[in-house]
Amino acid sequence: MPLYEYELCEGDCAVCGGKFVLRRPISAAPLTKCPACKKPVRKVFSSFNSPKALSISDAKKAGFTVLKRVGKGEYERQ
Repeated sequence: MPLYEYELCEGDCAVCGGKFVLRRPISAAPLTKCPACKKPVRKVFSSFNSPKALSISDAKKAGFTVLKRVGKGEYERQ
């Protein structure tokens, strides 16, 4: 299940802190109110979590084809 970040539309709250993260199924209806304080909330766009950045050698070991740009519209295998 993905994680979704939410924040209060306005104001602050001692219960939820004004911002919280919930694990919800993709099929769940959009959340409109905080489950703790019942104030209106909006979803915050956040980045995805990646375990680590891949190096060229890691990409090759994982089976990816690594290309290097040599000119406008021209690439060669590394």
